[in-house]
Amino acid sequence: MTDTAIHKMIGVAGRRLHVARWHSGASERPPLLLLNGIGMNLELLAPVARSLPEREVICFDMPGTGNSPDPVFPYSISCMALTTASLLDRLEIDRADILGISWGGAVAQQFAFQHRARTGKLVLAATAAGATMIPGNAALLAHLSDPREYSVERTLKRNLASIYNGGGSARVSLNAAKAPSPLGFSYQMAAFASWSSLPILPMLSMPVMVMADEEDQLVPPSNAHFLHHAIAHSELEMFRGGGHLFMLSQRERFVARLRTFLDDDAHAC
Repeated sequence: MTDTAIHKMIGVAGRRLHVARWHSGASERPPLLLLNGIGMNLELLAPVARSLPEREVICFDMPGTGNSPDPVFPYSISCMALTTASLLDRLEIDRADILGISWGGAVAQQFAFQHRARTGKLVLAATAAGATMIPGNAALLAHLSDPREYSVERTLKRNLASIYNGGGSARVSLNAAKAPSPLGFSYQMAAFASWSSLPILPMLSMPVMVMADEEDQLVPPSNAHFLHHAIAHSELEMFRGGGHLFMLSQRERFVARLRTFLDDDAHAC
């Protein structure tokens, strides 16, 4: 079975999105939808997708990131949850497991609330409850707020190395990183800053696993404990030394734990 993704540009909800599908038709297991972090293009998550050959994995670039064109208008997290549902309609997928990473964890939480019948299992990694999050390292957050630092190729990888490794002792390959547009980056920042999942967390009744790293300085681990306690019956898995992108820097352990959770019939919806 090839591990090369099938890439397409798909028009959905008034937007054109760059979509990748790995292992299409691999099994009868629900597909896994990856929702990635702020400014991250989908190629950065390809190592995770390739590590799950037993199931279909889908990822798309948010508007203004990777190969997805800039959004025409600002959007909200709930709007992107609706866009995600429309994309699944276009792909003829009724139900999927969801993995939300960092900023993508916000869309994952909102999608799981708005589209509970379409959500299998939910994994929230290195993420928070939005505007109500416990803030991370002030210097890192101030640096993150300037889109010029991430929309210029010559500074992107340098900044990602400091921000996304987020204090971990492990390192992440950023060779596949592509700068988002200033507009795309700014709209993502604004969408997260104006959103909170605090009212909806108690209503997430599907199986949920919260994952975080003890050394994440961008999204401190206290946010994971908050999500875990707010979501009834959720599980908590803590890593150490991986930084903010522990799912890449400690990929083998991350994938093993992810696979156990997704495949365990005891966690069936």
